[in-house]
Amino acid sequence: MKSIIKYILVIFFSITSLSCSRADEDEDVLSQEDISNIILNIKDDVTGIVKTYNYTVNAATNPLIILEDGKTYSVEAVFKNGNEDETESIKASKDEHFLIFDFQGSQIELTREDDESSTRTDGNKLGLLTKWNVIKTLNGPNPKLELQLIHDAVSVSMEQSGSVFGTVEGGETDAVAVFGLSN
Repeated sequence: MKSIIKYILVIFFSITSLSCSRADEDEDVLSQEDISNIILNIKDDVTGIVKTYNYTVNAATNPLIILEDGKTYSVEAVFKNGNEDETESIKASKDEHFLIFDFQGSQIELTREDDESSTRTDGNKLGLLTKWNVIKTLNGPNPKLELQLIHDAVSVSMEQSGSVFGTVEGGETDAVAVFGLSN
């Protein structure tokens, strides 16, 4: 009887370990578990004042970004795992990543300002460095920015569709951050 139980356990653990193996898949350089914080450094282009907004993954509250209508801001997105900066990992595998910005309930124009280090070989810019031209921060109920880091999309586009800047076909989400928007 003991040998039958041992045999069943060996089969069970063998099947379990085989079904959980990712050996035949592309390993994601950066998994959802590797991102603990998504930080936006937002610089007022006129005053030069930089404000930092830190989204903590799985936090109960979302940071509230304060923007003034009619102003332009230079924005840098930083991805952290604890104290470790994962932004360089994203740049190192830039052809596998892309950021989507969705300014819900706001009227904000976004331009991607990435340099060569964060521009994909297909010419699309990741979105780690952007320029925000704020037309109207409060343009609907509950204005917010939903920022998505996408991994391994089949194709990407920097084009705008409504309040969304950037689209992808396929891929999976490495991280999502939600920031409230206010004046």
